[in-house]
Amino acid sequence: MFPYKGYTGKWLLVDLTRGLLEARPVDRELAELYLGGNGFGTRLLWDQVGPQVDPLSPDNLLILATGPLCGTGLPSSGRVEVIGKSPLTGIYGDSNAGGFFGPELKFAGWDYLVFVGRAPHPVYLHMEDERAELRDARDLWGLTTSQAEAAIHEAVGDDRVRTAMIGPAGENLVRFAGIQLTSQRSAARCGLGAVMGSKNLKAVSVRGHKSVPLADARRFSLIIHDFRQRLRANPVYPAVHAHGTPGIAALMNALGRFPTKNFQMGSFDGINRIDADALEARAFVRHMACHSCAIACDKLYQIPDGPYAGTTLHSVEYETLNAFGANILNADLDSILFANQLCDDLGLDTISTGRVISFAMELWQRGILTAGDTDGLKLEWGDMEVALKLVRMIAYRQGFGGLLAEGVRRAAQILGRGSEEYAMHVKGMEIAAQDGRAQKSMGLAHVTSSRGADHLKGFPTLDETGYPEEARRRYGESYLPQMADPLATEYKPFLVRDGEDLGAVVDSVGLCKSGGTHVMAEIYWADIATALEAATGMEMPVERLKRIGERIYNLQRCYNARHGITRADDRLPRRFTNEPSPSGHARGQVIDLEPMLDEYYRLRGWDLETGWPTIEKLRELGLEEASPWPSP
Repeated sequence: MFPYKGYTGKWLLVDLTRGLLEARPVDRELAELYLGGNGFGTRLLWDQVGPQVDPLSPDNLLILATGPLCGTGLPSSGRVEVIGKSPLTGIYGDSNAGGFFGPELKFAGWDYLVFVGRAPHPVYLHMEDERAELRDARDLWGLTTSQAEAAIHEAVGDDRVRTAMIGPAGENLVRFAGIQLTSQRSAARCGLGAVMGSKNLKAVSVRGHKSVPLADARRFSLIIHDFRQRLRANPVYPAVHAHGTPGIAALMNALGRFPTKNFQMGSFDGINRIDADALEARAFVRHMACHSCAIACDKLYQIPDGPYAGTTLHSVEYETLNAFGANILNADLDSILFANQLCDDLGLDTISTGRVISFAMELWQRGILTAGDTDGLKLEWGDMEVALKLVRMIAYRQGFGGLLAEGVRRAAQILGRGSEEYAMHVKGMEIAAQDGRAQKSMGLAHVTSSRGADHLKGFPTLDETGYPEEARRRYGESYLPQMADPLATEYKPFLVRDGEDLGAVVDSVGLCKSGGTHVMAEIYWADIATALEAATGMEMPVERLKRIGERIYNLQRCYNARHGITRADDRLPRRFTNEPSPSGHARGQVIDLEPMLDEYYRLRGWDLETGWPTIEKLRELGLEEASPWPSP
């Protein structure tokens, strides 16, 4: 019998090729060494998906995993992890989403799901508590995510069923297709929607009626109260609650961190037409929240009139405002919201979709693309009519859209003509709306992220928010001036490494990082350890928790090393290292990456030449078998 609370103690293996479902017990040692969520997925991927496996083959795994704090009622404990080998990057891939799907999976009695193989025709998995069955989804194939969810609700007769599903983009194997979860939450990055599509799996629907067992319910109740009080007392809370992530758009623009014209600039002249104030004045309806969230950074928006009247979204993020706004030089807010809804319905990652369109627009600007390449489309900056056409062409792999559906790295490799210089990616992942020239720790985090260019793996919130109390608590008074200066490089490798290890834990227990940066800024190592002990009954001193985070991140690096990743791949496009920013507080700045990378490797215990974890470090973490080094 599984000894720890906080878990259901069961997971479900779904063999799609044979149509077989098998309930299995959670392995005690796996929980003790990797916690859940991200940690579980990392270990399973390492054990079962090697370099010979094509990400879109039946041999890839698709893992949906919760953590021991997910669904417990702790603030911001509604997250679920999706893990698989990425068809966009060819290396380790994961994506994370809030909403209600993760907790519902726990309430149904499951810690995680593992899909293997490929169904002979489209199917979906329906789960009600411990009952699970594969159902025919041929009538759902081709539907948008909102259409398919409505059809499932009607078929099961319960509109409280939570879903995770793909749209046409996943069905057509777009390499940055995402997975949509109830309601309008996206596990968008790394193209795991394409993995789902390659398996002929349209959706997972789940309804649960249980509660998550707790080791010490009374103590846990007090922890919940404490967390809620502290989060609401945090000086950042009022702004985050009021505006959500769009609230940082104007600030990032002033700092020169708001990517404009495919990172040619870091500030956008039309910012006041697309920032949080403009968004709320135009479309705000009411505040919303994910499961157990004390912050409620989510909102309901609806366009009241005009060409896009009636467009309704349960979530608008900073990243999307940039991806379809400044990124392509568009200041029409309504069209950005419509693009957001369109991507959600088609099942596309808004970040990668916006970046691949801006990549194409820059190639047009520089004469590398002509109308003969683009099916006659003129890819002028700010032309939202063309951008929306491209979104649909990408999702259905029509004409020029089929090239863009490969992502910027592959598209550039196919095109040639010098286009690689304008492909803004790291390891094949399109760079999010964070210009590292204006925040040096983010520039470093882009290259050290285990899933390619990323703003959430290291999540270096200190110089992002300028929140000094976090610096004092983490590092002491002496580090504060350099640590909090976004343009300084000193101490930033320490900040990134600490954030990556903490982030691995947060993603493994089921908490949220981006509840306005609150979990990462206010709820820190000791708090998570205390909550874990009360929820699970597992002894969790802080040093053990830190070791678990370090173990997870090192295993992800070993997985990538096994796929040929070395220090040579930890690099940024030359735009960031050779072209000084022309914008805002970052004017004249470039990223001096190599010294920061050296220090980061030293702090990690990784080899400076290869960027691989040393034998000594792996032995310390109990990961000797994961060593990328040749046997002596």
